[in-house]
Amino acid sequence: MQLKRERIFTAAAQLFDERGYAGVTTQEVSRRAGIAEGTLFRYAASKSELLLMVYNTALQQSIAEGVANAAGIEDAAEAAFVMMRPIVERAVQDPENAAVYQRELLFGPPAERFRGEGLQLIRDIEHDLAQRIGKDLLGGPSDEIRLASAAIFAVTHFAIARMSTGAHPDEDAIDDLRGQTAQIVAGCGIRSG
Repeated sequence: MQLKRERIFTAAAQLFDERGYAGVTTQEVSRRAGIAEGTLFRYAASKSELLLMVYNTALQQSIAEGVANAAGIEDAAEAAFVMMRPIVERAVQDPENAAVYQRELLFGPPAERFRGEGLQLIRDIEHDLAQRIGKDLLGGPSDEIRLASAAIFAVTHFAIARMSTGAHPDEDAIDDLRGQTAQIVAGCGIRSG
């Protein structure tokens, strides 16, 4: 079972990278994975589930990279930005698939397994952000800090979305993310530096 899942994952990841979400069919994924299409649907119920499976792994890797990069940064706003930056950088590499991934996370069927896993990853990064932003607060993170971490993720989400929509073509999404993160952290009354 694990071998089949890995073959499906590899085939889907390759095809999405090569042709984008719109240019791939489940039949092509099953053919490249060397399995029957009916077998494919036992592992992922739809093409969107395949994308969620693939991009959950990419999101997880981006989160781990961001958390590691922010480990030694004292400034709360800069640390929060550094935590989110790999997520946006990954989306820059593949804006079409990143936009579809976000859409499926937000609006996909609630019971889909890989959507649930993706939403858990978002809860985890928001928790990590709250811990980092609230690190120097007496008593630890407050509800205000929890809301700030959710706002930072929302800003990150919109930075990714605007790449695929063409909104603000003359603005750098990563620079804007840095500025918006600083504003959110400052709004919590946390001193930077």
